[in-house]
Amino acid sequence: MKPNYYKIVEGISSLLLEVNQRKDIEDEEDGLFIVKKANEALSHAKTITNPRSLWKTFWYEGEIACLFSDSNLGKSIYAVQIANEIAKTDKILYFDFELSEKQFQLRYTSDTTNELHSFPSFLYRVEINCDKLDPYSFEEIVIDEIKKLAIKLDVKIIIIDNLTYLCSAMEKAEAAGTLMQRLISLKKLYGFSFMILAHTPKRQLWAQITQNDLQGSKRLYNLFDSVFAIGQSAKDEDLRYIKELKVRWGRKTYGENNVIVAKIEKIGSFLQFTEKGNAHEFEHLKQSAEETREEIAKTIEDLRKKGVSYRSIGEQLSMPKSTVESIDKRTRRKKARK
Repeated sequence: MKPNYYKIVEGISSLLLEVNQRKDIEDEEDGLFIVKKANEALSHAKTITNPRSLWKTFWYEGEIACLFSDSNLGKSIYAVQIANEIAKTDKILYFDFELSEKQFQLRYTSDTTNELHSFPSFLYRVEINCDKLDPYSFEEIVIDEIKKLAIKLDVKIIIIDNLTYLCSAMEKAEAAGTLMQRLISLKKLYGFSFMILAHTPKRQLWAQITQNDLQGSKRLYNLFDSVFAIGQSAKDEDLRYIKELKVRWGRKTYGENNVIVAKIEKIGSFLQFTEKGNAHEFEHLKQSAEETREEIAKTIEDLRKKGVSYRSIGEQLSMPKSTVESIDKRTRRKKARK
């Protein structure tokens, strides 16, 4: 049987076309964008191991997570507890920009026996070397120094306490975005997993924790892979609750219907959050109707004096703009009658 030259030529042409298409894609990968067909992207991603949990459903490998709370609610205590657990199997860097070495030691010393807590050997605590500190270029070099140290020690998991030391202008959307893009680049280039601690302005005990409580901007919230927060219980001043606000991987487990209730206790020499169960967030909010109304009215009045718009106040308090405006006008009418 004679060979079908037309089919041979057609097959060669098809092969050359496929080679050229592949070359075009490879050329694209040398530039800014990496181009793949959607099915190729799925097939490639399937060969990559699913990210493992670093801490419950709050933080997964390869993520930039954020833990925030009001001051003095124990977020640093909780973060060290997380680091202590992770360090049982993995190297971890804890950048402590809050406590001095002595303050850290006292926190993890037994009150009765004076015994020091023994942390896993994989946990590295890092603080600023003040002799090398350049206040005029600190923000520009700190992330680069974090990268260099992590590479030197072969560490992939990093906790930074706290966000203010990475960027002093976190209330500005542009500064927040620039910082997060740097962290995202490090995450993708080196496979780092970050957990960043952040503050929130003073919160009212009648209000639920929302994304608007995160100091900085909504843009900052959007760039984090996962976000969780610690709240003060109105039921008992010694109780805290931990709420999950955002997840990219896995399932949200500890939302408002199932927050973790915990108490800060020192067991032996280790200061930690001891879990007491789960509850609806509403159970730990201030529920006296009259008292709550007065606090809301006072909060709105104070924010209006600072020039905050009704819309922004509504976002902070999780209330419609029209409701905020109505409460403010009613408050002013009452004061005018007195």
